[in-house]
Amino acid sequence: MADRPRPWTKFYGPGVRSDIDTPSYRNLADLIRSVAQTHGTAPAFTCCLPNGMNGTLSFEQVDEMSDGIAAYLREVAGLNTGDRVALQMPNGLAFPVAAFGVLKAGCVLVNVNPLYTAEEMARQFEDSTPAALIIVDMFADKIPAAMRGHKIPNIIVTRVAEFLPALPRGIVGLVQKHWDRSIKPIEVPHIRLPAAIAAGRRQITDHHIEVDSYHQTISADDVAVLQYTGGTTGVSKGAMLTHGNLIVNMEQTMELIAAHVKRGEEVALTALPMYHIFAFTVNLIGFYWLGARNILIPNPRPLANLKRAFENYNVTWMSGVNTLFNGLCNEVWFTDSPPKHLKFASAGGMALQTSVAQRWEKITGKPVLQGYGLTETAPVLTFEPMGKTRAGTIGVPVPSTDIVCLDEAGNEVPQGTPGEIAARGPQVMAGYWQKPDETAASMKNGWFLTGDIGVMEADGYFRIVDRKKDMILVSGFNVYPNEVEDVLAAHPGVLEVAVIGVPDGAAGEAVKAYIVKADPGLTVDAVRAYCKEHMTPYKVPKQVEFRDELPKSNVGKILRKDLRAEIARGVAAE
Repeated sequence: MADRPRPWTKFYGPGVRSDIDTPSYRNLADLIRSVAQTHGTAPAFTCCLPNGMNGTLSFEQVDEMSDGIAAYLREVAGLNTGDRVALQMPNGLAFPVAAFGVLKAGCVLVNVNPLYTAEEMARQFEDSTPAALIIVDMFADKIPAAMRGHKIPNIIVTRVAEFLPALPRGIVGLVQKHWDRSIKPIEVPHIRLPAAIAAGRRQITDHHIEVDSYHQTISADDVAVLQYTGGTTGVSKGAMLTHGNLIVNMEQTMELIAAHVKRGEEVALTALPMYHIFAFTVNLIGFYWLGARNILIPNPRPLANLKRAFENYNVTWMSGVNTLFNGLCNEVWFTDSPPKHLKFASAGGMALQTSVAQRWEKITGKPVLQGYGLTETAPVLTFEPMGKTRAGTIGVPVPSTDIVCLDEAGNEVPQGTPGEIAARGPQVMAGYWQKPDETAASMKNGWFLTGDIGVMEADGYFRIVDRKKDMILVSGFNVYPNEVEDVLAAHPGVLEVAVIGVPDGAAGEAVKAYIVKADPGLTVDAVRAYCKEHMTPYKVPKQVEFRDELPKSNVGKILRKDLRAEIARGVAAE
């Protein structure tokens, strides 16, 4: 790999390494063990429910319990090195115990969205062929239908309130069973998570099992996680993320904030689901590595579910997506009493709108550091250095990362010119699981093609223009939805907005805006007049539709593809 100039390293700050190519640990299991030995009885994970009920596990408790899971998977369930284990649960104390156990067993973790339908689960199970599934009981009724294409021989069932003290665990169970009836009978053979841990413990004690032996041969190049892409632009694919990908990317990201965090003293709020790659790498692994106390929120909707967590814990750091930050800025309880100990917040997953970032900083007095990346890059490629935030940018590439912008022919475009972002670095995936053709299409000459259009500024900062597939062509002019959304989000009458292209005769496509109102009196004419003040005419939405809500992923990312699908169905019907 030829050396390339990296002008952005001048923004890193004193003491920040410009190169992090080699992980500090052989594999994630070694990292987990080492951190637990360092921080011992300190609180590692706290699950906070909306009413304030909570439970906490220390580093050594998580370490010991995950040993039990590892031994159960290998000795009782009979799994081997490299077997896949699907994990399907929301944030809670069971998540790190189960995830760490899978990694210690030398198996490959397959993160699955808990809200998937049985049909979506079946597609992922058929592709990944897991030998075991660890699933929360709320969704276990979908298992029979989800296993029609691939039968999973080992089922482990957990609860949202798992490992909380007996009283709150009992109350939650009663509410779920008798009040909201969210727990349905489980019609497949299974074992409960605490029982699986107990069985694993017996194996360790009775047969003198050394759990570390399961992962002694696992290297940085071995696959640790099959992380499925969001499927926002097509069929979901399993990105093969190695132990090295994940450890290095965690270190690359943490390196840029190292001067502003203290080991063993941070309190991180995790509202994003940890099965999502951003929260998995940065929150679960990164802040565990820092010895932070991680406050886990099982469900951040409605946003009032976060209120007691902010009140009861001195949160110093949190991550989120644009919709989360925007929503909190519109919650009276949050604006009246913003977190006093917050050092900064970080945003990813979707574009952070300038107006939202500005309002957040005005309310909290602390910046949102925007990052950029993809599932396939473990995920972080760029991050805004602390104290050097720049509105409208995604910051600079993290250490040991090269980024260029390419034209349609694959040639590098001049600085300041939009082009497809291509990246290379030690965090880039090994490829797509069992999809060599898709892997070859996305990897060209050592560069990963992101499908995003970006611009490199003269000094090395980058801006995202939009998804390549989301671009709207109006009478031959390129219109990027992010730009239009950013303008509309600054209007005081707009709460949320999504922009797509719709068929429009001679012009080819027209710009259509879907808006959730903050001001009930907002009109279509007012929206268009505002846009005309701030944008050239061909970018102004020709169509405006008001909605009570916009389609979102479970992470809170607005799904333009669902809006486009509505239009496509309408066209087909006509």
